[in-house]
Amino acid sequence: MFIDTHCHLSTEYYQDVEQILLENRNANVSPIIISGCTKKEIEESLKYGEKYSDVYVTIGYHPSEADTVTDDLLLLLESQLKYNKVVGLGEIGLDYHYGKENKKTQICLFEKQLALAEKYNLPVVIHSRDATLDTIRCLKKYSVSGVIHCFSGSFETAKEYIKMGFVLGIGGVITFKNSNLREVVSQLPMESIVLETDSPYLAPSPHRGEQNSSKYIPLIASEISVCKQISVGDVQKITSNVAKKVFHLDSVEKKD
Repeated sequence: MFIDTHCHLSTEYYQDVEQILLENRNANVSPIIISGCTKKEIEESLKYGEKYSDVYVTIGYHPSEADTVTDDLLLLLESQLKYNKVVGLGEIGLDYHYGKENKKTQICLFEKQLALAEKYNLPVVIHSRDATLDTIRCLKKYSVSGVIHCFSGSFETAKEYIKMGFVLGIGGVITFKNSNLREVVSQLPMESIVLETDSPYLAPSPHRGEQNSSKYIPLIASEISVCKQISVGDVQKITSNVAKKVFHLDSVEKKD
C-alpha cells in the first residue's frame, strides 16, 4: 500500500469524507496522514484519527495563522499532541510569498512549535515558501527532524535538508510539465523521499486544476519511478518504509 504523508481532510473540502477514504483504499492508498493547520482543522482531524484506523494526524499552526495564534492556543496544541493518533507536529514553518510584514511573528510562532516538537520528540512537517534561509536557520536551533512538505527547491537545498536529517515530501508538482523537480528527484536517494498529495490542492497531471485527493498518489509514484528508473512497486515499498520510520507508524499501530 502507498502512504500519503500529507493531505487535508475536511468537510470544508469534501462532502463525503467516508467516500473519499474508500476511494483512497481502492487506489491502494492507506494509511494517510492528515494535517490540521488551524484550530478548526485540528479539532476535525483529531476526530477522524480517532474514528478511522488508517488515518493518522499531524497538527500545528500554519504560518498563515501567525497573527491570530495566542499563548492559550499553543497550550491547547500542546495538550492535543498527546493524542495517540498524533504522529507529528505540522504543518508549521514560514511563508513570505505574499510579503514579510509579519516575518518576526511567523518566526516566533515557528520556533515555539519547534520547541514543542523537541520537547515531545515528535517529527515536524515543514512549510517553507520563499523563506528557505530563515527556515534553515530556525531548524538548526532545535534537535528536530521530519519532512520538508511540498519540496520543490534546488538540488543544493535538498542536500542541505537531507544533511540536517530531513526527508522530502514529493507531490503532484513533479508531474507538471514546467517543473524542474524531476531533475532534482532523479539525483536524490529514494530513502530521502516520501509521497504526499497536499490534497485538496496541487492535483497531479492529468488532473491539474481539479480537486486533489490521496487516490492520486499512484500518479506521483509513477512519475518518480520514471525519474529514478525503478518500478512503481519499488517506489511504493521504499517510500512507505521511509514514512513509517519518520512518523513511527508501526509503534502507533501497536498501541491501537
